[in-house]
Amino acid sequence: MLTAHAITKTFGANAAVDGVSFTVQRGTITGLIGPNGAGKTTLFNCLAGALKPTSGRLEFEGSRIDGLSPDRIFRRGLARTFQIPRPFPEMTVLENVMLAPVGQAGERFWANWLTPAGVAAQERVLVEKARHWIDFVGLSHLAPEPARVLSGGQRKLLELARVLMADPRLILLDEPGAGVNPALLDTIVARIEALNAQGITFLIIEHNMDLVMSLCRPILVMAQGRLLLTGTAEEVQADPRVVEAYLGGAPV
Repeated sequence: MLTAHAITKTFGANAAVDGVSFTVQRGTITGLIGPNGAGKTTLFNCLAGALKPTSGRLEFEGSRIDGLSPDRIFRRGLARTFQIPRPFPEMTVLENVMLAPVGQAGERFWANWLTPAGVAAQERVLVEKARHWIDFVGLSHLAPEPARVLSGGQRKLLELARVLMADPRLILLDEPGAGVNPALLDTIVARIEALNAQGITFLIIEHNMDLVMSLCRPILVMAQGRLLLTGTAEEVQADPRVVEAYLGGAPV
């Protein structure tokens, strides 16, 4: 579904991502792990279009996407979340989720004057769709509240609901478990599994090793900008390069 061919991203003389190649198969929950500074987020930014690779090639569902803007990649069905979600704090949860769909008729000034009935009809559909996804992530009781009242974990769930509004086929999740209490983490994991069962593919950066080992098949391991290993949880745990690079010699 997603293929990276020798992706490199340099900043001056530093190669943050150095010749990384991998494939994300359709229908999988693929994990991406590695120590801080390994290049994981830089790689994510290249995949989502926030950064243009210095060299290499990215293909999504058979079409080349490296060099495309983030909005064009998003429109193709590849969405991403961020480690630190930043919703619009004074807008309601419902309003935040309704922002995501592209090409809304109401975004065109003239449409509100010439075809108000069409704009209103589309908005009613989007409201129902937004409520569906808000309910799916367990935030229905907070739908009318401003997003500023949400906890860190709830903001991650809001961000997931927001990207789901665009009907993505592949979602890049950046540390969904970071700073989340155990109860909400269980909710996030359950929602990822449910979405995957519905056909959505995931690539997940995560430092919570219990989450990665139980949820992700396969797992990609990066260190110092390079891909060390692609394997199962068992293979990753047993590989001495992973133990040395990721945990400094401690058991995984």
